Amino acid sequence: MACMKKAGRGQPGFVFSGPFEIPFLCSPFSARAIIPVGYVPPPGHCRFPGSSMKTSDFEYELPPDRIAQTPVEPRDHSRLLVLHRASGRIEHRRFWEIEDYLEAGDVLVLNESRVIPARLLGEKRGGGAKVEILLLNRLDTGTWEALARPGKRLRKGSVIEIASADGKDRLIAEIRDKRADGTVIVRLSEESLIERMGTVPLPPYIHETLSDPERYQTVYARNKGSVAAPTAGLHFTPALLDRIRGKGIEIAFVTLHVGLGSFRPVKTEDPAQHVLHNEFCEVSPDTARRLSLAKREGRRIVAVGTTAVRSIEKAAQLNGEVEAFRGWNDLYILPGYRFRTVEALVTNFHLPRSTLLMLVCAFAGRDLTLGAYKEAVRKGYRFYSFGDAMLIL
Repeated sequence: MACMKKAGRGQPGFVFSGPFEIPFLCSPFSARAIIPVGYVPPPGHCRFPGSSMKTSDFEYELPPDRIAQTPVEPRDHSRLLVLHRASGRIEHRRFWEIEDYLEAGDVLVLNESRVIPARLLGEKRGGGAKVEILLLNRLDTGTWEALARPGKRLRKGSVIEIASADGKDRLIAEIRDKRADGTVIVRLSEESLIERMGTVPLPPYIHETLSDPERYQTVYARNKGSVAAPTAGLHFTPALLDRIRGKGIEIAFVTLHVGLGSFRPVKTEDPAQHVLHNEFCEVSPDTARRLSLAKREGRRIVAVGTTAVRSIEKAAQLNGEVEAFRGWNDLYILPGYRFRTVEALVTNFHLPRSTLLMLVCAFAGRDLTLGAYKEAVRKGYRFYSFGDAMLIL
């Protein structure tokens, strides 16, 4: 069984060793989710009054050697498990064959957020203690919401000095506030130095050094802001996207900067009690118009990744029409949620007990999803960020 390390007492739910580690949990397979008979949550709602659904209902066993340490080359030669929701049928293909399942008129929605070098290493002024900062959300020029370690030693007003490798540049980070959820507000002296002095944080289950940092970016990544990659998009190549366009399939872009909302583990036994952290999201007027037109014309909307799903559904109205949106997204999707717009999903294999797996179970059904995961393990699929993909139809 593969297990991620949990944060120690007094730490805000994340782990440090080597590169800044993003928190996830792993556990063995467990029982079943129970949704109250006759209960239909309001559209866009995800809470379960009186539900006996448990976080442990989203567990499965995964041998450690199934966790992908390096990406497949070329990108689109990863494997693709195709799951048909109506019949439960499973097909085993290669990712470049995804175009066989897309039809003229479909709209493929991609998250064009780009991962930033959000991990900063420095020393606390007046003591020299090592400090690690993970930038999460840009609140204003030079002001960021972040995670920091060691949290107990950092107080409001603490100053961290971050030096460049050659010692020529120095970035100053001041702790302006400490929040109850374990995050801090950091003021940076020179924001432009982040690109030179920060490093891209990789998930804790990846132990290999990534020789090419661009392999943790999608080929269409454009808008800087994520601290983890929207990994479902890592499988696309420029050539594959060109072939998809050539079949008459539209490609639309959204932005959701992946942050604490996506990767913070669910610690409550009732998943409905988990609070999803805000992440910045934008659905442009042009994308909203194109998705609304497709919906009216009965054309299929295919979301690439859970972040694309949450972006579209956040902007969707009760009738499926999509409006432009720019702001914070805390949409938390659990089984029982009624999807307004998304009709097919491309996604990677997610960690047990994660909000990402819960979203996939909401879309495809828990039993069908975990059954497909079990089949993927049996067939030797690779899991997590650099792993293989699913297409859920």
